[in-house]
Amino acid sequence: MYLKRYTIGSVIFMLFIGWYISQFLGFSQTESISLFGLPLPYLPVAVLVLIPVVILYLMSVLHMTYYSVKSYFKLRNYQKDYSMLVDMIMDELLNKSHHYNFKTEPYKLLAKVLENTTMSIDDNIELTDNEKVNNIMKMLNEIKEGKVVDLKKFNLASDNSLVLQNQKNRMLNADLSAEAILAKSDKYSTEILEKAYADYAATAPMYALEKYQDYITKDALFIIIARVNSDENTLEVSNEALLGLINRLVLTREDFLSISKELSIHMVPEQRMKLFETLSEQLEEAQDAFLYTLLDLEMIEQAKEFLESVPADDMLKFRAYLALKESGQNYSIHLFI
Repeated sequence: MYLKRYTIGSVIFMLFIGWYISQFLGFSQTESISLFGLPLPYLPVAVLVLIPVVILYLMSVLHMTYYSVKSYFKLRNYQKDYSMLVDMIMDELLNKSHHYNFKTEPYKLLAKVLENTTMSIDDNIELTDNEKVNNIMKMLNEIKEGKVVDLKKFNLASDNSLVLQNQKNRMLNADLSAEAILAKSDKYSTEILEKAYADYAATAPMYALEKYQDYITKDALFIIIARVNSDENTLEVSNEALLGLINRLVLTREDFLSISKELSIHMVPEQRMKLFETLSEQLEEAQDAFLYTLLDLEMIEQAKEFLESVPADDMLKFRAYLALKESGQNYSIHLFI
């Protein structure tokens, strides 16, 4: 646009010069002139005067063209970097790995800042002028609110935090059952599978729990134990099956004591005693729970026999309980654990 105006103005200026000179000299011819040894034809004076003006015009046009092209590519780099920055912002919001090569210094600085920060969405989002970013922000807000969204088009990794939260939302909204998740374990993260197993443990039969026992957690184990011979969602289970589940976890002394207390509500005393006898033989951490079970079941003689098999300075609280009991003092065994 500016070059066109400049050209029109230059032509008008050259015509004016030619006209002005012709008013004084008419169309008189010059004498023979040579340029670098080459003779030039006879030309009107006005034409000779205009030749430097035309050369100046052509040189200025080349100069402007050069800087116009340079500015065009510079502007193009800025536009490309802006587009990449928008994509980078979207990737950051989606917790998606990325690598962008910016060409302009301002955008290089912004990219460096983004690479070293974490982006999150506020509860009350304010939309931008960019539709793509707005769509991402709306979607993230929906996930945050517990809704289920379609993330397939973003090609996110299976361990991406948004994918995991979206899967949790599907479970909570009953869009996907725990059994369906466990049946396709290769599509879900360990965290989701463990959460699904814990939900499944509340109602599933024992054979199904054993089928997916790779994903058992401590919370799931206590859910299962609470169902043993209970009035609601009852679960009849053998000691062998329980041992199979328990041995998949790393449990502490306190965990085993809690298991015994929970089983004391509904489990048959003999089965409970046999279970912890076996556990105490396998795991040192279960010995306190076995002794507690014996004392809770008033199996005093068996408890004394067990205490004789361990060092005298071990299980002092239980020894104190027995001493008080033998002296006629009746205290709850729960006070000594």
